[in-house]
Amino acid sequence: MESRLSSSLGEGPPADASTLQARTVSNISEIKATEWDSCAGTGNPFVSHTFLHALEESGSCTSQTGWLPQHILLEQKDGDLLGAIPLYLKNHSQGEYVFDHGWAQAFENAGGSYYPKLQASVPFTPATGPRLLVAPGDRAKEKMLLLLNASVQVAQKYEVSSLHFTFPTSDEWELMGESGFLQRTGEQFHWPNNGYKTFDDFLATLTSRKRKSIKRERKKALENGVQIEILTGDDLKEEHWDAFYSFYVDTGNKKWGTPYLTREFFNIIHDMMPEKIVLMMCRNNGRYIAGALNFLGEDTLFGRHWGCIEEHDCLHFEVCYYQAIQFAIENGLSFVEAGAQGSHKVHRGYLPQITYSAHWIRNEGFRDAVKNYLADERREIKLHVDAIEEIYSPYKQLL
Repeated sequence: MESRLSSSLGEGPPADASTLQARTVSNISEIKATEWDSCAGTGNPFVSHTFLHALEESGSCTSQTGWLPQHILLEQKDGDLLGAIPLYLKNHSQGEYVFDHGWAQAFENAGGSYYPKLQASVPFTPATGPRLLVAPGDRAKEKMLLLLNASVQVAQKYEVSSLHFTFPTSDEWELMGESGFLQRTGEQFHWPNNGYKTFDDFLATLTSRKRKSIKRERKKALENGVQIEILTGDDLKEEHWDAFYSFYVDTGNKKWGTPYLTREFFNIIHDMMPEKIVLMMCRNNGRYIAGALNFLGEDTLFGRHWGCIEEHDCLHFEVCYYQAIQFAIENGLSFVEAGAQGSHKVHRGYLPQITYSAHWIRNEGFRDAVKNYLADERREIKLHVDAIEEIYSPYKQLL
């Protein structure tokens, strides 16, 4: 499915033409990786052409799974790409991590049809990153505004109930608010590297009680002889992926019924982006029994998936939180994002961070109701974040 739109920069063109075109493509393979990545940049692995292509090519993210790609491309008349949005037409709200099920139920109870909707996001990935993909530099903000305008035009053309940007950057979120989108906030827990040279340097900044607790948990996690291997690049082998996929499927079946990612997805990322992968595998009695999949950004380690076939006390904390912190310190990374939700992370050195989403809703009455709800929700989120930082921070003093 393809749609062509026209937009003008207003004050003048970024090149020699004042009129641009925006179109949607139903497969990211329709655009060259070098062109997409020239807009997406290299800082966030999830908006790279490789990662998004892996989701589509593997069958993880297709019309059959309820994620029909409708990526927006902003181009010059000669075809040069100026910007893009990873966008999907959806008939459900699964795999998003910004929950609107209540909105859907309320709208349908009132006689409306909430689905299909449009989702500007990275599927199955609750990690903050750019959604209005433009190369930095000349007139970047204007190109972002054109992409926003194009996204609304696509929503109107397809007559969807709503359009949702989830986990954009704070700057994008502000721009979306200025453009009339409803603004929503959420909460995650991230670890900040305050210039630590060793894990002990990090521990030294914690209160005595939290420091002792972490040392106990780290010791307990490995007391049954579990060994941890950290694999990246050429160290990754098919046997690692076979084992990890079994953990992933088992955990997915327990949590949400059907795992989102196919086995082929892991084959593709192994072949195409092994240098962006940090796979932490646990071995016990000669076999792999647990693992955590992380991705490397420019300054951040992103924890994404954990699974196990043997339960060991505190092993999840060790692999997903403490090993991630240790890896970040040893590799000079500034942050660890350990996935969605989980206030228990605070006791392990992770601090609350505001996350963002922005929403366009077609129906005015429903839009007004959601707007009022979001104003209250934003206040509650801020109060909760402030309370954790002021009362429950594990640090001797706030960083």
